[in-house]
Amino acid sequence: MASVKQLFGQTGIYGLGTILPRFLNYLLTPLYTYLFSNPADYGINAELYAYISFFNVLFTYGMETAYFYFANKHSDPQKVFNTIYSSIVLSTFIFSFLLILFSKDITQSLHYHTSIFVYWTIGILATDALLSIPFAYLRQQTKPLQFSILKISNVILNILFNLFFFLICKPEWEAGKESVWASLYKPEIGIGYSFLSNLLANITSIFLMFPVLRKFRFEIDFALWKDIIMYALPLVIVGLAGMINETFDRIVLKYLLPEDIAQAAQGIYGACYKISILMTLFIQAYRYAAEPFFFKVFKDTDAKNVYAQSTDVFIAFGLFIWLVTVLNLPVLQYFIGPSYRVGLNVVPILLTANLCLGIYFNLSFWYKLTGKTQYGAYLTLVGAVITLIINFMFVPRYSYLASAWATLAAYFTMMLLAYFLGQHYYKVNYPIKRILSNIFVVVILYTLSNVIFFQSTLLKIVFNNLLILLFVLYLIKQYRISINKKI
Repeated sequence: MASVKQLFGQTGIYGLGTILPRFLNYLLTPLYTYLFSNPADYGINAELYAYISFFNVLFTYGMETAYFYFANKHSDPQKVFNTIYSSIVLSTFIFSFLLILFSKDITQSLHYHTSIFVYWTIGILATDALLSIPFAYLRQQTKPLQFSILKISNVILNILFNLFFFLICKPEWEAGKESVWASLYKPEIGIGYSFLSNLLANITSIFLMFPVLRKFRFEIDFALWKDIIMYALPLVIVGLAGMINETFDRIVLKYLLPEDIAQAAQGIYGACYKISILMTLFIQAYRYAAEPFFFKVFKDTDAKNVYAQSTDVFIAFGLFIWLVTVLNLPVLQYFIGPSYRVGLNVVPILLTANLCLGIYFNLSFWYKLTGKTQYGAYLTLVGAVITLIINFMFVPRYSYLASAWATLAAYFTMMLLAYFLGQHYYKVNYPIKRILSNIFVVVILYTLSNVIFFQSTLLKIVFNNLLILLFVLYLIKQYRISINKKI
């Protein structure tokens, strides 16, 4: 249990660098959805960030996970860093050049009136890639505080640039003032300034990363690079298929729905997706801490017990977050503008899907530990096929609601397959009975919230939070017993 406490302790510290920054970043969603009341405007933001997530996989091509794997087993970790980062620098230049070369064609295919959105998006992709390995280095070196400071700095800069463009330059322009600030705002760009803000923040962060990069030397050990690529390439398929599961729905809505409502549907769905913020942020922080941690304890005699305990506690936390979010939707709906709230019915579905994704991360880590990364490709490809089939079959009729169910179906299937394959190739005795009992309690509490009605919204919220408190007390009893028994 001490190792599990260490993991979740690091999860808390990494939360400073992942939960807090992404939470601050999510606070831009109310800014966008209240300033741009037409969901079609926010649809551009949702669409391009979906593309950014997808292409980030190509720009980093599995090198982050490969760095953890080879830095822990190679006699010269600095050579591993130099080889991987040199590869990333070279490939980033090539990929960026190719995208810029075809930028006008990309703009036309997206039906945008200006290529500036595409240029800024390419810049974000390039700078994200150049930051990825230095951040992985800080994680591998177990420097969560330095990691957190740099991550937070990046997001604060992004927010400040957004506030500058939207709350200083935009009002100056709308007031018709002939000032320097007003001249910096172009109404035809509008929400596109969110991309420029991100790019400027990333460029600044590269300079702030100098303490990590000062030891870097451009060198590629080709024998080592070949081994790294052989390990990493299956992870590219994993990543691409994973991005199909995670972001494809926000892209495909534009092409499967009538043109007059497509961009607005993207905006509504993208905004409602952000309400599942707590679950997304918890999973992200946990993954940042767990990935290097799981590699380090792999050779310990009680490694499998640590993995089982970690998964158990992760699911308990995840269920708590699910309950907090779903039962407080009457309050959390104000996180987005009024014209976006028509899509709130997708939030519980997406929360459940993201919880399944987090459980999948735990249950599928065996293929990274054992070097069988091809199984990660198989699992995510299954999820991608499910995502594609459901979206293409049902989005034209049910719009983004079908996309939400497609996400849940994909992650749930991947979770089950990961468990059964893992039991065959790397058997871990998970406390299934307790996990199922925790899920059962959450279902009961959620059902009580839905069948008991109140005339007052305030009373309803109070009642729902009492149910949440009841679940917390239940968990305290469960896990206090476990600690005492040293399970």
